[in-house]
Amino acid sequence: MAGRDFLRRMPEASRELRRPRSVWQKLHIDLPLLILLLMLTAYGLLVLYSASGQEVHYIKRQGIFFLLAYGVMFTVAQIQLHVFQRWAPWFYLAGVGLLLLVMFFGIGAKGAQRWLNLGGFRFQPSEVLKLAVPILLASYLSSRILPPRFTHVFITLVLITVPTLLIMDQPDLGTSILIATSGIIVLFMAGLRWRYILGAFSLLLAGAWPMWHFVLRDYQRQRVLTMFNPEADKLGAGWNIIQSKTAIGSGGVSGKGWLQGTQSQLDFLPESHTDFIIAVLAEEFGLMGVLLLMGLYLLVIARGLMIALYAQDTFGKLLASAITITFFVYVFVNIGMVTGLLPVVGVPLPLVSLGGTSIVTLMAGFGILMAIGTERRRVTR
Repeated sequence: MAGRDFLRRMPEASRELRRPRSVWQKLHIDLPLLILLLMLTAYGLLVLYSASGQEVHYIKRQGIFFLLAYGVMFTVAQIQLHVFQRWAPWFYLAGVGLLLLVMFFGIGAKGAQRWLNLGGFRFQPSEVLKLAVPILLASYLSSRILPPRFTHVFITLVLITVPTLLIMDQPDLGTSILIATSGIIVLFMAGLRWRYILGAFSLLLAGAWPMWHFVLRDYQRQRVLTMFNPEADKLGAGWNIIQSKTAIGSGGVSGKGWLQGTQSQLDFLPESHTDFIIAVLAEEFGLMGVLLLMGLYLLVIARGLMIALYAQDTFGKLLASAITITFFVYVFVNIGMVTGLLPVVGVPLPLVSLGGTSIVTLMAGFGILMAIGTERRRVTR
């Protein structure tokens, strides 16, 4: 067949081959996703300035971490997927090793031992596992027959359980839930059979009682009870939720105005610049401000799912799905606990709450998404 006839039969392929590459394609950057992330970053800094009591040093600190995070994202986006697959086991083992170091040499704060201090730099090793777990599981399952067989499901669950238990022991229930969720999403997207899902649900129900009495700590059980009846201890365990609901309700449709929120500015709302920052947003910008934030989040999630849909191989599809849906879980859990629908588990609002290593880890995940999204152009050029 002549070359001209071949191109005539495949017009879409010919246009793809002839189309000049933009600067963003050369940099392996997904422009729509980048624009959405920048909009979330700007919105987050605006809200944080008010939530922190107009403390400029918080904004400077957050800005520095955002610059670092975007640098990490651009760097990670240049890495080809086979590199992630090749190094996935070592990345996972390094993360578990750091968790073990935390047990013996970790830095404690507020009754939790979650941090390591290396060369004057303090970081939270559990953040590494937020990426290491889905990368390893996507690599492992993509090289097996799908849907996964019982042996593969069992091995996958073991790989999820090890870091989850180590992080729960710190204790850090919120991060352990997110890491377990990221692994389970990979397993589910790999085509997990319904009999395994129903079996896991039955085991979860059977283990609820011993988990309540022997796994959860006293303050964690108190958080669950407070979720159902915060008014039982208005000045104690229920204070955060009551003040959060008050702030959200008082904002109305349009809000009280930027820097005009009473609950946050008068320090009635605890952790206003971290876990409960969306209550500040709701009070000052009202329902319209919350809907704007939710719209940006939904567009990011939609873009991530689109990248997963058009990924070139199973590894890319599984990993992109896990990163995107885990991001959704971040948002869902934070909003759920601030509104009293879920127990308070210490999950920050992505790209809005004050953060450090969590922001860098999150943006590294988006870098992986961009690497997956540009893999097609790498293959066809």
